Amino acid sequence: MKGKQYRVTGNAFPRLGRPPRRGRKVAIALGTVLTLGLVTVGGSQLYDVFSGKHKGSTAQACAGVSGKPLAAPENSASAGALSAPASGAPASGGPAPVPSDTAVPQPAAVKVNVYNATGKAGLAARTADELRKRGFVVDKVGNAPAALDKKVPGTAQILSGPGGLGAATLLVSQVAAATATEDSRTDATVDFVIGDTFSALADPTQAAAALAELTKPSPTPEPGHC
Repeated sequence: MKGKQYRVTGNAFPRLGRPPRRGRKVAIALGTVLTLGLVTVGGSQLYDVFSGKHKGSTAQACAGVSGKPLAAPENSASAGALSAPASGAPASGGPAPVPSDTAVPQPAAVKVNVYNATGKAGLAARTADELRKRGFVVDKVGNAPAALDKKVPGTAQILSGPGGLGAATLLVSQVAAATATEDSRTDATVDFVIGDTFSALADPTQAAAALAELTKPSPTPEPGHC
């Protein structure tokens, strides 16, 4: 049986290879999109670093590490002044808090009570005389109250309220290894409670060096470092 015969003409021949897969095209497109996204994000971060846009957030992070509060933004002061009651009373209606005074005063501005919490007689009187020679104003001298008597294991315990924090710092410098404790008193008086290991006040040179160390400002961290 004789059928029709066909003849191939021309110079182009049909391609017999495997057609390209659709999945490969999709993968290439996704890779291109991800690459462009990474380049965009990286460029934005570099811009923020060199422009200093996130210096404030770095400072807040450092404050969380050090535990020291940062100063409030400038506009927050005016906002607080506008929201405060005209009478000056606290918003909660409770008693106004005692303002803290951390500035170290001169000895003549410090009123100190000297108490002996040990079994050694005469320590309070001798220490009070020495503090007077250094310019402090000594008020009460005697045995420690029952809550502290025979309960101060170190050299001395310095007690003050918020208004006497600076005065307490000055007194801490007068005796080696003394500790400071804040209580709820509302005045600026300070209690100097003599402990079991106390022998004498530090000499004036040592006291001056200790005060300089206690009042030395903390170093300011470099930008971007805590």
